Formats: sequence, structure tokens, C-alpha cells
Amino acid sequence: MGAFAVGTTLTALATAFTLTTGPVAPVTVTATVETPAVHDDEAGANADADDPAVWVDPRNPGRSIVVSTLKEAGLDVYGLDGRRLQHIAAPQAPSEDAKPGRFNNVDIVYGFVLGGRKTDLALVSDRGRDRVRAYAIDPAAVAAGRPPLKDVTAADAAPVFAADESEVEGQRTSYGLTAFSDDDDAYVVVSQREETRLRLLQLEDRGGRVGYRTEDTLDLPDTFTLPNGTAWTPCADPGERPQVEGMAVDLEDHVLYAAQERVGLWRINLDDEEFERPQLLDRVREYGTPWTYDAAEEECVLDTAGDPGFGGEHLRADAEGVTVYHAGNGAGYVLASSQGDNTFAVYERGGDNDYVGSFGIGDGAVDGVQHSDGSTVVNVPLGRNFPQGMLITHDGEATPVDGDRAGTNFKFVRWDAVARAFREPLTIDTTSFDPRDAD
Repeated sequence: MGAFAVGTTLTALATAFTLTTGPVAPVTVTATVETPAVHDDEAGANADADDPAVWVDPRNPGRSIVVSTLKEAGLDVYGLDGRRLQHIAAPQAPSEDAKPGRFNNVDIVYGFVLGGRKTDLALVSDRGRDRVRAYAIDPAAVAAGRPPLKDVTAADAAPVFAADESEVEGQRTSYGLTAFSDDDDAYVVVSQREETRLRLLQLEDRGGRVGYRTEDTLDLPDTFTLPNGTAWTPCADPGERPQVEGMAVDLEDHVLYAAQERVGLWRINLDDEEFERPQLLDRVREYGTPWTYDAAEEECVLDTAGDPGFGGEHLRADAEGVTVYHAGNGAGYVLASSQGDNTFAVYERGGDNDYVGSFGIGDGAVDGVQHSDGSTVVNVPLGRNFPQGMLITHDGEATPVDGDRAGTNFKFVRWDAVARAFREPLTIDTTSFDPRDAD
């Protein structure tokens, strides 16, 4: 199927959507583990933490690993104690005029048949080179304490969005990424930087290396018709359109949840490897607010006094990292990072995705979480420190470890701590869903 452009009919439906649940004060939880802070400067190899994914060890879940992106600095792999186990550099620029690799988002697929063997893969969006990179995960290496990831990307893997290498240099390239399996096939959804486009790719075995081909393309709106009949375009730098980064797929129902940063949270069914018509599930608070562009400061300036009140109540721009907590009988939750107020909004996984409540991660054994980008949640037990699952979030303001030098890292939170923080506790279900068996 070709590009599916969502036009005024969809946007009218989206703007007619109203929430019936009033605001609920966020609850606060604390993390128990953090990874080492990384630093986006020359001394820190321009490392900027962004997005995590968890690989569940089939024999010893307490030995599971966390794979995380560091943008220009590549990937880090951590144990559940937060200790770094492996570092992988992003690819170098292929020529003097080319961009080097820059790793944005990461996700896991289990049991992809590669070279005749079932292989677990970490899949990464390479914003710098506009590729999807694939890394095989070796369980024996994990057990032996050796570096577990190995690059198995096909040499002929083509740019995801760019028509040729010259277009890669414009950096309207691969940005957000999420992955899922359907029977024996594996797929990734990739978003395009500074555009509204999403692309569905199917993974391919190319002589024991991982390639991919395009299955479908979807263009989300960049302009919206407000209830008062006026047209509104979200604030952006000149020439940019409202992009998507945070995404996650319901691994049982094959529903994609995508956060369009300055618009809101979309729900998109994936049926027969095609995007179905999107539904705007919730809007950011700033939705519909007029704005101007300050060229001197190179930033948008919102006219908050002129806010017409068409925005939502639970997300403040930017809407960022999205993850799905799976439980039995369609239960569970969709979690979305509300970066503008340092909280996470929780929605029901089933039905109409009703809003449940919000939480923040405050200071405790380790410092709290601010301006979170990527996140991931796992329902199954992961050893004695996370016996009822865990939530991992990016922290955009890790406590400085070297004077005023800014840092970022990842925080690990017990899922039962999140669940029990709510007045009506969230579901804890460690047995009904196994991410290794999802398809």
C-alpha cells in the first residue's frame, strides 16, 4: 500500500475527541537503580542517553540486560544493577562529507530466524546514516560475562527515508523506532525526523545478515482544524513538521501507539502489515495555542494568553517515550512521557484507552527523572531486585558527577512500586504475558 495521507476528515474527528476523566494529581515513585551518567561533550564522546530496551534472559531473568542509545556515542549495554557491560560505537562517516552514525531509539525482537537459527535482535534507528541497525544478542556471552551484542546489519541495508546518500546529509532521517513480531516475521516501525511520516519495514535474512524492505507508509497530519473552525499548525522551526519519536506496539493486539511531540498520542491499528486509520487518543495541553517564531532565539513562542482551551489535560509538550504494560485478558497500560511537566501519563491498554492517572519519579535512593525521552516496561520477574517487573526511563537531567557538567542516564523502577503508588493500585501480572513469546 502506498503513502496514506491523513487529511481534514481525520483531523476533524480528532479535534472532536474529548476526555471524560478530569485531572488527577500525579503520584510520586522512586527509582532503585541508575546507570552511570554520560556527558554530551568532547570529553564524554558526545554521549547523550535517549532510549532503553530490555532483553529478557530465557534461562535466568535476573541476568537480563538493558540496551540503550547514546546518540553520537552509539550504544551501551547494562546489567540490571546498572553496571555497564558493553559499549558499541556508532558507525563512522563513510566519507569526509558524510554524517557519522547517531543512534536514537532501540527495541528488541525475539527468535528472528537468521542464518537458519533463531536469533534475538536489538534493533536501532541510526539517525545519522538513515538506517536500521541490527545487533544479535548472544545468551551464552551474557551467561559468561562477555560482550553480548554483535553487529549483523546487512551491508546493502538502504536508507529508510532518503532517496539516496546525498539526501541522508539533510538529516530528515530515521528517528523513532519500535519493533514487533507476527508469527515468523519481524517488523519495525520507524518515524522520520522533522516530518510526520512513519514507515513499516519487514526484516529480511540476507545471507545471515539483517536487511529490510518497506511494507507501508503513513503520513500523520501537520495541520489541524480546531473546533472553532480555524486551522492550527503546531509550533516548529521553519521548514520542520511535527515529528514523532516515542512509539510502542501492543505485542498481542498489534496496535501502534505513537507520540507526535507537540500534538499528542495516536493509536494506529496494524492489520495485515498495513497502517489503519489513526485515532488521536489524547492531545498535549498546548494543542491549538497560537505561536510565533523568534528568529533571534531560534525558538517558538507560545501565546498562552490566547490559548483557546482545546488541548488535553494529561500531556504537556513534548509528548515523548511510549511503552506498553501487557497483562492478561487485554488488561494493562499504555505509558507516555509528558516531558513538559516531568510526569508519565497512564492509559488503559484495552477499550477506549481511558486515562488512569499520572506519576512522576522523584528523588530517593537515586535522583529523580526530568525531561524523559525513551522508556520501556517489562511485566515479568527480573530477578530478586525486580521480582514483579520493572520500568526503565531516560533521565534528561542526571545528578551532575563532575561539578556543573550536565549528564543524562537511565533510571530503573520496580513496577510494583509504580502500581501501588496509585490510590487504586495498577495491575501487577507477571504470568499472563511473556515478551519472548509475543507475536
